[in-house]
Amino acid sequence: MTDGRITTAKLGDDGPEVGVQGLGCMGMNFGYGPSDADASRATLERALELGVTLYDTADAYGAGENERFLSPFFKAHRDELVIATKFALSIPPDDPTRRVIRNDPPYIRQAVEASLKRLDVDVIDLYYMHRRDVNVPIEESVGTMAELVREGKVKHLGLSEVTAGELHAAHAVHPIAAVQSEWSLFSRDIETNVVPAARELGVTLVAYSPLGRGFLTGSFASAEDLSSGDFRRQQPRFTGDNAAANGALLEPIRAIAEAHDASVGQIALAWAHQQSSVHGLPVIPIPGTRKPTRVEENTAATRIVLTDDELALLDPIAAKVAGNRYADMAFTSAGRE
Repeated sequence: MTDGRITTAKLGDDGPEVGVQGLGCMGMNFGYGPSDADASRATLERALELGVTLYDTADAYGAGENERFLSPFFKAHRDELVIATKFALSIPPDDPTRRVIRNDPPYIRQAVEASLKRLDVDVIDLYYMHRRDVNVPIEESVGTMAELVREGKVKHLGLSEVTAGELHAAHAVHPIAAVQSEWSLFSRDIETNVVPAARELGVTLVAYSPLGRGFLTGSFASAEDLSSGDFRRQQPRFTGDNAAANGALLEPIRAIAEAHDASVGQIALAWAHQQSSVHGLPVIPIPGTRKPTRVEENTAATRIVLTDDELALLDPIAAKVAGNRYADMAFTSAGRE
């Protein structure tokens, strides 16, 4: 079944055409509590049928287990999809619960070899720096990443949670195809500096957590609704008074959803997609899900067009959100701008 296939967009000036909506794969077997491997595999297959071709993972998701889980699917459809993975969050051997940011050249080389092995592929299509170590010049890190391109281990380069200045500095060393940052109705800090820089440089904006880690779907009201193994229980926006205040912000989204005969999540995704025309650059949201029915719902949102009045109704929401998107914002672009 191929009905409802989504349209495409380009990754950077010289990158591949991919589905205008990607799939965030972290939750397939990591981060969001118990999962069903068979349902996750069915979701991957259904997404591809619907034209989703950009699949996003990272070596830090489950200490490499997410890459291993995805490998059979990637191999079965190698010529049909684009593999995106990331490096930078090193796991100390003596404490598997910690993450240490590393951007140094020896670590980058170690990380790419490990990801290639776990994914069981010869080349990674899009290789991201997951987080920025400010103690290592970004020109040095991207210089090493560029060497990986020349060596045929990586095709295109990406950066995640970098500032506008860092993006400019990196792009001067080697073309950056995509910059990945959190962007949603609840998180709009990148619009001030990062989005204009990406537009100027011809870099595609890949929006992670476009559904506010699920909160914008209305599927949970607070961290207390989540399983004990769900990392969202530690997110400031989903706890205590913050959760109650943020839940009230969904009301205008619900009203618009009713007018479109759509779900709340679809309106949030439609808003994210429409930022492409609002800001004048390619925007590819990568909502995560592990249910085939949900990926059908998410991709259908690409066909919803919000009116100017509806966009205006949604515009004030982000400024009213209670709590930061991370407990420690130092590792985000907003924390360094």
